[in-house]
Amino acid sequence: MKRVRDDDNKIVEFLKQGVTEGVYPGSVLLVTKNSQIVFPHEVGCLSLSSRSLPMRKDTIFDLASLTKPLTTALCLMKLVDQNIIRLDQPLSEQITSSPLKNKGDMTPRQLLNHSAGFEDWRPFYHDLIHCRMEDRKRVLREWLVETPLIYQPGEGCIYSDLGFMFLEWLIEEASGNLMHHFVEDHFYRPLLLERTFLAQRSSLKSFEKRMFAPTEDCPWRKRVIQGEVHDENAFALGGYSGHAGLFGVVDEVYGIVNLLKEHYQGVRDDYLKPETVREFFRRQNRVEGCTWALGWDTPSPQDSSSGNYFSPNSVGHLGFTGTSIWMDLDRDIIVVFLTNRVHPTRNNEKIREFRPKLHNIIMEQFSLI
Repeated sequence: MKRVRDDDNKIVEFLKQGVTEGVYPGSVLLVTKNSQIVFPHEVGCLSLSSRSLPMRKDTIFDLASLTKPLTTALCLMKLVDQNIIRLDQPLSEQITSSPLKNKGDMTPRQLLNHSAGFEDWRPFYHDLIHCRMEDRKRVLREWLVETPLIYQPGEGCIYSDLGFMFLEWLIEEASGNLMHHFVEDHFYRPLLLERTFLAQRSSLKSFEKRMFAPTEDCPWRKRVIQGEVHDENAFALGGYSGHAGLFGVVDEVYGIVNLLKEHYQGVRDDYLKPETVREFFRRQNRVEGCTWALGWDTPSPQDSSSGNYFSPNSVGHLGFTGTSIWMDLDRDIIVVFLTNRVHPTRNNEKIREFRPKLHNIIMEQFSLI
């Protein structure tokens, strides 16, 4: 399929409208069909204080909660493949280094589809910053074990950062390796990803500050965040956790997503077993009204961020900073949309209305309804 021309294009005009209406300072969009790029485009500027610097296709974005599907769930796919982790085995049988108390009966499946009983978020960073850096993840995990559940595992569904913090612990316990080493060894390095990484001092210092899309003028850190993780809990933990801390560029984000899609289709089996990817992409339907697969979301019946036209057999995820992925597995279309909508403030929520409209225009333009 040929690329759509940029001139006189509804998608381009709508992306520009996002800049003029203050949805974001800039954005980068990539649309593919049948593994072929059909629409790449970037609009706007890097930051409001540097309007002369245009947003570029190689701009590095803080991907925020895209860490969940592109790092944490990816690691768990591999560990499930290796028969090291079992999705329905109690955590108490898989994390043996510490007593888990009432968290021991939870399963990886429940954590992955946000039905484990954890609340959505807690400001752990306020207390973590008073601990030595080398102690912080251990201390956090002690707090997670002690954190009260707000419903019994399997009896509700609330999107939770805490559950994915727990999953990082599981990955490290099961693999005997830090999560950033595990994902680099099994995926990022073999895929030759040069600008996709979990935030650490060493990885961030490899790039000039101007290569990053800035995020918030942070009231806690008293500075504009650029070239460091936006999420406060991830920052306090050294740069990343199971819920946030991944940075990347649009082409490489697409590379990971397309790799998973091709394994789902069964045309590849070199990184993962196709049946593993299919299980992670399957809406679990364990809790009534819950749209979650395993580490991935599926379209909601109403008011989905994917818009109106993605098929029920689609998966996607959002990132708090203004990033998103949606993939229609029936039509073989992938949309990677990266913005820094939180610059200069997270109070800007215009993207909630903008993003589904953009997805509708994309699907309409490519005659995919």
